[in-house]
Amino acid sequence: MNRDSFIDPAKTACELVRLLHQGAGADEFARFLAEIEAWPAVTPDKAALVETVRMAMAVRNRLDVQQQRERGLMAVIESAEDLSSRLELDGLLAAIVARARELLGSDVGWLSVLDADRSEFRVVTADGALRQATTKMMVHHDRGVASVVMSTRLPFTTADYVQDRRFSHDPVLDETFREEGLVALAGVPLIWDGEVIGLLFVADRYPRTHSAQSISILCTLATHGAVAIRNARDFERANAALDKANRAHAELERYARGIQAAADAHERMTSLIARGASLSVLCETVAQLVDGSVLVLDEAAHVISRGSAQGYEGAQAARYEPHGERSAELAHAFQSSRRLGRSVAAYEADGETCRVMAVIGGDDVLGSIVLFHRGELEEVMVRTFERSSSVIGIVLLSQERMEAARNRGASTLLRSLISPRPEEAAVLANRAERQGFDLHQPLALMLVHFEGASAMYAARSLRTTDPVAGALVDDAESQLVVLCAATRAQDVRQAVCRWARQHVATGYRGVLSRPLHGPAEIPAAYSTLTRALPVLARIGVQHDIVSQNELALYSTLFETHDQASLTSFLDATIGPLIAHDRKRNSELASTLLTYFDCNQNAKTTADRLGIHVNTVRQRLATTEELLGHWGNATRALEIHIALRLWDLSGSRTRGGPPSP
Repeated sequence: MNRDSFIDPAKTACELVRLLHQGAGADEFARFLAEIEAWPAVTPDKAALVETVRMAMAVRNRLDVQQQRERGLMAVIESAEDLSSRLELDGLLAAIVARARELLGSDVGWLSVLDADRSEFRVVTADGALRQATTKMMVHHDRGVASVVMSTRLPFTTADYVQDRRFSHDPVLDETFREEGLVALAGVPLIWDGEVIGLLFVADRYPRTHSAQSISILCTLATHGAVAIRNARDFERANAALDKANRAHAELERYARGIQAAADAHERMTSLIARGASLSVLCETVAQLVDGSVLVLDEAAHVISRGSAQGYEGAQAARYEPHGERSAELAHAFQSSRRLGRSVAAYEADGETCRVMAVIGGDDVLGSIVLFHRGELEEVMVRTFERSSSVIGIVLLSQERMEAARNRGASTLLRSLISPRPEEAAVLANRAERQGFDLHQPLALMLVHFEGASAMYAARSLRTTDPVAGALVDDAESQLVVLCAATRAQDVRQAVCRWARQHVATGYRGVLSRPLHGPAEIPAAYSTLTRALPVLARIGVQHDIVSQNELALYSTLFETHDQASLTSFLDATIGPLIAHDRKRNSELASTLLTYFDCNQNAKTTADRLGIHVNTVRQRLATTEELLGHWGNATRALEIHIALRLWDLSGSRTRGGPPSP
C-alpha cells in the first residue's frame, strides 16, 4: 500500500468502506491493519488511522455475526416450514441434519433415536459420513456422549472425543470414530414432554470449539427434530387407529354378510328338506354353498352320494376310496369330529384340504360328510358345512325310517322266530307267507359278529344284496342274524363274507347252523349259535363264517376257556410239530391232520395230498419222533382235536398256533 495515498484519513475511510461493501474477509482487514501499523511512528495521524481500521474490523465482525444469525434464522424458518409441509419423517430428519452440518460448517452430522425397549440410541439419518459403519452406529444410553446428555438433558461438546474422559466410552463407537477420522463432537438432546427421545450430533475431523450461537442453532434444530418425530409417531398412531377402525368396520361388515349368507344357506337347505329334496340334490347344494366337492359316506365310509360346485377343479373326491391310503387320517378326523361336535381337517393333498364332519342321529352314527376345498375356508363357510350335517342327518334318518317301515314285517317275523317263546306255527307261517318266505322248507340260521362295525348297518346293506335278498335279515343283540333256505345257505354265507371283506376292515366271525326242519328248531339253534360265537373268538377265528358241525366238539371243550388256555393246549399237544414246520418250512402238521381225516390210511392220505405213499410214511415217522407214539385212541383223539383247532383258527396259514 502506498503510504502517501492513505495519509489522508478521508481516503482511508473510503477504502475501508469499500472493503466492507465488498464483504472482504478478516484476513484482508488484518493485512490492511498490519501495513498501517508498519508505517513509521512519525507518520501523521497514524494512531487515528489504526483505530479507524480496528473499528472497521469490528463492524465487519458484527456484520459477520449478523449474517450467521440470519442464516441460522433462515434455517430455523426452513425447518419450521418443513415441519408443516412434510409428513415423511425420514426426509425431514435428513434435511435437519444437512442444515445443521451446513450452518455449523461441520464435516459429519447425524441424528439418533432412542429405542426405549432396548435402551439404546440408533442412527436413523446421517450426512457427510465416509464409512457405512458410521451411518449404522448404535450406543447404549449409559455410554459415550449419550450418557451425559441423557442425565443432564443439556448440550455437550468435546474438542477430542476419543481422548475425553468425562464419560464412559463404548469400544465399538470409539473404533468407528477413529476409522471415520472424527475428533471434535457436539451433541444436543431431542426432548419432548421432559423425556429425551433422540440426539442430534455434528462432528469435525479436527479439534474445534463451538460458539454459543452454534449450539443455540443446533438446539433449535433438535427441537424441530423432536417435534417431527413426535408428530410422525402421533400420525402413525392416528393412522394405525384409523386403520384398525377401518379393519374392524370391514370385519363387522364381512361378519354381517357372513351371518346373512349363513341364514340364507340354512333357509335354502330347510326349504329343500320341506320340498322333499333327495340326498343328491342336498349334496349339490352344499357343494355350491361352500365352493368345493362334497361326499356323503355311510357308516362303513362308502360313498352314498356326492356333489361338486360348478367350475370347481379338484381330483381328491374322485380318487376317494373307502379303505385307501388316507383312510387312517379320515378315521382319526371322524372320531375327533364326533367327540368335538365340529368339523375337523383331515389332510391336505394337491392343493386341496379335506374336512370331515360326523353325521349323528340321536345316539347313533349315521355316517359322515367329507368336504374337499381349495384355499382358506372362512368361518362362516365352515359353519354352513357343519350345519349341513344336521340337514343331511334328517334325510338319512328319514331314509332309515322308510326302510325300517318296509322291513318292519320281516324284522318282526325274524325276531319272533328266534324268540324262546315263539308264536304258534300256523300264525308264523301266515306271517312268513305275507313276506314271501316259506317256513316249510329246510332252513339255515346264521349269526355274524363284526369288529368295530354296526350289525344294523350290515343288515341294512345286505337286505338288497343277492342272494341275501330272499332271506330274513336283521340285527339282534349287536349280531347280524340271517334266516334263509338251507339250499341257499352256502351262497348266502359267501355273499356275507364278500360284503364283510369290502366293508369291515377290522374283522368278523360267524357261525352257520345245520339244516333246520321247521320253525320249532330255530330258537334252540339261535341259542346254540349265540354260545358258539365267543368260542370262535377264543380259538382265534377271524374273517370267516364256520359251520356248526365244525364247531360242535370245540364248543363243548372251550366254551368256558380263554385264548391263553387254548394256546397252552396246542403248545402242549402239537407244539414241537408246529415249531418243526415253522423252522424247516415242512408240512408235517397238515399231513398228520389229513392222515387222521382219512381214517389213518396212508394211501388215501397220499392221494389226497398228491404225494407218494412213502413220503407220507416218512413224514409220519418224523412226526412220531417229535410227538411220541399215538397208537392208543385217547392220544390220537387229543392230537386230532389239537390239529383241527390249529387248522380252524387259521394258524395253518400263519405257520403256528394262535397267539394269545
